[in-house]
Parts: sequence; C-alpha cells; structure tokens
Amino acid sequence: MNRSHLLLGLFMAFASMLVGQGTFTLSSKNLGGNATKMEEFNGFGCTGQNQSPQLSWTNAPEGTKSFAVTMYDPDAPTGSGWWHWLVFDIPSDAKELGANAGNPELGLAPPGAIQSVTNYGAKGYGGPCPPEGHGLHQYIITVYALKTDKLGLDEHANPATVGYYLWSNTLAKASVVAYYER
Repeated sequence: MNRSHLLLGLFMAFASMLVGQGTFTLSSKNLGGNATKMEEFNGFGCTGQNQSPQLSWTNAPEGTKSFAVTMYDPDAPTGSGWWHWLVFDIPSDAKELGANAGNPELGLAPPGAIQSVTNYGAKGYGGPCPPEGHGLHQYIITVYALKTDKLGLDEHANPATVGYYLWSNTLAKASVVAYYER
C-alpha cells in the first residue's frame, strides 16, 4: 500500500468515526430564522412578550459535564454588542431548554442552572429590542458543551466574566441565528 492510499484510508476511518458520532447541533422548534413579538423584549421601547425560545441539542461530545447557553447581538450599536441571555451550569443530562425557561421566576430551567445578568441589567432572558430603523439584527444563540460541571460563578456574574469561563471550558459549541428588526 502506498502512502497516498494509507493517508486516504486514515482519513476515511476518521471521517466515518465523526459521522458515526454525529455533529453537535442546536435547534429550536419555535424559531424559524426570525424572532417574533413572542421573543421580543418588553421594555426599552419594545412591547414584546419576552419569552425565551425553546432550544434543544444533540450529539454532545464525550466528556461533556455541563452545558451553557448564550444569546448575543453583535449588531447592537454599542461598540461591544449586546448580551441577551446567559445560562450556565446546565446538567449534562439536559438536552433542552423549554420555551420561556429564561424567566427565572417560573423555575422552568433545569435544576441547578444559573441565569446571570444580561446587558439589560437583569437576570434571565432579555429578548431582542433593536433600535427602530436600525435594520436587521442577528441574534446568535449558542449552546456550549463544557468540560466542567460548574463554572464557579453565580447569578451576579457579568457577561464578560461568563464568556471568559466559557472560553476556557468549552469542548464544543453549536449555534443558531435568528434575525429581528423594528
């Protein structure tokens, strides 16, 4: 067997291993590519229902000890974007956040999950609310498979601190993007 056949064989073995394992994937039953008044924030001039979308994920990598979910708007006119949702310490056996799990008062998030402060200054989900006439904003919702069961942060952690801890503990991540404008 020559070297090119050996390399091709190794590549095919690796590729079949990846296909068999599946790709870490995030999906939503109620986001069809666009946010709606259901997800829109209620405040800052917006009049939505501020309900977080249903999210589910599959094929987490081996070694996943917990999950985290974030929602970020890179198009916000702030110079640093806008963090709409940060939830972490989601147990490794969880595969979903149900609709409106971003409201901490309802207790719909998995036990032990922590929802920290967004750029609205409140804990839990804060939906899209782009400035009127600013154009289409993208809302990147990401699930992180983490190599630790706890980040060691609490509900008062700011988005930059949560992001730093996510960055240093991520095994894999998957995202969906929703768009919204007013």
